[in-house]
Amino acid sequence: MTDFPTRSPAQIRQALLDRQELALIDVREEAPFAEAHPLFAANIALSKLELEVYARIPRRDTPITLYDQGEGLAQRAATRLRQLGYSDVALLEGGLEGWRSAGGELFKDVNVPSKAFGELVEAERHTPSLAAEELQALLDQQADLVVLDARRFDEYQTMSIPGSTSVPGAELVLRVRELAPDPRTRVVVNCAGRTRSIIGTQSLVNAGIPNPVAALRNGTIGWTLAGQKLEHGQSRRFKAINEAQRAPAQDAARAVADRADVARIDLAQWRRWQADPKRTSYLFDVRTPEEFAAGHLPGARSTPGGQLVQETDHFASVRGARLVLVDDDGVRANMSASWLAQMGWQVAVLDGLRDSDFSVRGRWQAPLPDTSPAEEISPRTLATWLQEPGTLVLDFTASANYVQRHIPGAWWALPSQLQEALAQLPQAERYVLTCGSSLLARFVVPQLQALTQRPVFLLSGGTAAWIEAGLPVEESRQQLASPRIDRYRRPYEGTDNPKEAMQGYLDWEFGLVAQLGRDGTHGFFVI
Repeated sequence: MTDFPTRSPAQIRQALLDRQELALIDVREEAPFAEAHPLFAANIALSKLELEVYARIPRRDTPITLYDQGEGLAQRAATRLRQLGYSDVALLEGGLEGWRSAGGELFKDVNVPSKAFGELVEAERHTPSLAAEELQALLDQQADLVVLDARRFDEYQTMSIPGSTSVPGAELVLRVRELAPDPRTRVVVNCAGRTRSIIGTQSLVNAGIPNPVAALRNGTIGWTLAGQKLEHGQSRRFKAINEAQRAPAQDAARAVADRADVARIDLAQWRRWQADPKRTSYLFDVRTPEEFAAGHLPGARSTPGGQLVQETDHFASVRGARLVLVDDDGVRANMSASWLAQMGWQVAVLDGLRDSDFSVRGRWQAPLPDTSPAEEISPRTLATWLQEPGTLVLDFTASANYVQRHIPGAWWALPSQLQEALAQLPQAERYVLTCGSSLLARFVVPQLQALTQRPVFLLSGGTAAWIEAGLPVEESRQQLASPRIDRYRRPYEGTDNPKEAMQGYLDWEFGLVAQLGRDGTHGFFVI
């Protein structure tokens, strides 16, 4: 096994304080990552390394430091990263326990830098808020108010405050004048917990809208803990804005970004940054996914602004990199950039663009490594094979997707635990691999061939193609060859979380400002 250099917790801490570029990567699955990790660690599970790493760490000589909790995953990930062309790969001295032993602060949950920053904003700016009971009373009185849900639309559809409208966070300053044209109308912003409510509300305050504004304190969690009813399956969304409302939003957003010292660059400067071999520069399009698909800049990634601020560590996993934001009128880019700048990023808004610059059509496609050739079979062929013994189907989709529906008889496994999973599986003469699209499964083919010395096939088009062909599926939790640790169950998601978990989550958020103080590396400021 290849030996890799190590970096000490002290070296990582100093690099953060010096604002040097670094990628501190936790290669465990998301659930153990959420139990404990350093503030600026990003989670790229070994299972999904090939799918995610090129987009999240685009420069191949970025200083990368990997860690696990002694499972041996970091060493395997380091070997794979070298194969993928990364030249500066090291292991964290002592792994996670080494960080703890060195006195490093450990944080729970996911997207912690953004959530901790949101708590700091509220602590310093005293962002106005309403309790769930107060909002319910206003709704009962049919008061003059609008409730704007700052989450993604799919989250809003799962559960929402009665009568609320979906307006994802970066859209608020652009859309609020259309949704509440009377300055006397009260505007209430909510999310599932706290962060997006706070950032959304403070965005409206910073932009100087004349309406009274408040966050729904503790979001849908607070609403549920108060014993109040949520709506489900709603589809109220913001409408197109009157062009007369755009200019004041542009002026307000630019003024906020200027207060946060956001830089401005043109397309020529972006191209120079993009070509710079010594710095990492991300280009993020913060409009809606639909606008992005209709036309975007070459090399841009679709990151709707509210989610970019909420999940910055996921999109920009190189701390100290440059972030360049783009939209078509400046409102969403400037508002999002104002928050990222306060979170310690070097951030610029791309100005002076023409319609013709948005020349690329379609959804964002992640850059992927080359894969070894794999022999593919059709869903119909697999259906025929399954009528006789000897064929075993392995499914590498998200475990939540697997338990909802999968090919009858298929087993679920984590790619990072393939060898352990094989010990749980019945003997097979041949294997067929799948996931939702077979994209991830394709990377597992050579690994399984090496471990089993059996023929391994790839299901063409994955389970989606199987379903499209009208073939049967089943719902089952019986054939799990790996533990379901691929995703952390967020206490603010869904509608069936225990109230104790919801309250525990809120209590954890309330303690984040103190944790930031103990950690001391964040570099945040609040305008």
